[in-house]
Amino acid sequence: MVLAAGAVWAQGRAPKPQPIPFSHKVHVGLGVKCADCHTLPAPGDLATYPKEDQCMACHAAIQSDSPSIRKLAEFHRERKPVPWVRIYKVAEYVVFSHQSHYRQAKISCETCHGPVAARDVITLEKPPTMKACMDCHDERGASNECNFCHQPF
Repeated sequence: MVLAAGAVWAQGRAPKPQPIPFSHKVHVGLGVKCADCHTLPAPGDLATYPKEDQCMACHAAIQSDSPSIRKLAEFHRERKPVPWVRIYKVAEYVVFSHQSHYRQAKISCETCHGPVAARDVITLEKPPTMKACMDCHDERGASNECNFCHQPF
């Protein structure tokens, strides 16, 4: 199944390795919540990746001798964002808002992204397909009218 922007649905596999290994499992185990790192700036369509400053607030002292943290520190020093590989992407013609799903409808991150808190490596676990979205909308009584998620041409 082919998805937006040439991404290929490969359940359980990341499209390619991340530039720096990152374990959600370890960080969640330390009490970090999704929204602590992945903010929803207005208008709330996309969740962000954490800023390098935020990571280095802890990692200046924690595991600072790790090769991965040294690589993170280099991005931070050079004021360059880590080029994280996106795992989930909806088609460009779909109107999707994390704000309306997470904050307004109170849908947990795990509903769409799977058990991220249990993962050392994030993979594409649930398909960002029209069928998956419509099934979820049916379960929750949300609209499945075309213009609810698609802008008219």
